[in-house]
Parts: sequence; structure tokens; C-alpha cells
Amino acid sequence: QVRLVESGGGLVQAGGSLRLSCAASGSHFSINAMGWYRQTPGKQRELVATITSGGSANYADSVKGRFTISGDNGKNTVYLQMNSLKPEDTGVYYCNANVERTDYGGNYHFWGQGTQVTVSS
Repeated sequence: QVRLVESGGGLVQAGGSLRLSCAASGSHFSINAMGWYRQTPGKQRELVATITSGGSANYADSVKGRFTISGDNGKNTVYLQMNSLKPEDTGVYYCNANVERTDYGGNYHFWGQGTQVTVSS
């Protein structure tokens, strides 16, 4: 089992910044990629940004140029720096980890509990 603990959400005015963190813990796993997804009421969870263990990043078009995802492989932690926030960025942000079990193999996805981001206009 891999546990993901998120932090850094909160309330910010439009144009402001927030930094989210997500730390993975557990045993017998290696991380292939980690990422952030967000969900608003009545909508499906959508990708915000992902990053592979090799450092390749992918962003949703709506956040390109404003958000930056980064990772610390030694700490099994991923960060999301969010700048120039807009009210439409409001939602619950979930951390995701795509991991490989090093004991019995196989790829698995794990989710964090979510952290609320609210951007006021």
C-alpha cells in the first residue's frame, strides 16, 4: 500500500499563488509518475499536470504557463506551484501516484485524500 499525503491548499485571491505538496510513503514500490488532478462539483476529475520519474512534465492547456510541477525523487514528493490563479482553478486537488511494486510486480495507481483550493474573484 502506498499512502499519499497532500498539503498546501487554501483560499487565495485571483492573481495569487499557492504551492501544493504531495508525499508518498510505503514500502516495496518505485514511482513511475506522479501528478495532480482536480475536481469541481458536477464535473469529472480532470488532469492538471503530471511528471515522470525522469522529469518529463505534462500540463493541461488551461494551466500551461501558470502552473509548474516538479518532483523530488529522493523524498518521493511532488509539488505544484500555482501562479496567476483564476477563480476557475477552484476545486479539490488530488495527488496521484503511478507506482510499480518491487516485490511482486505490477503497476498501480494511488490517490491522496484531496486538498481544497479556492480562488476568489
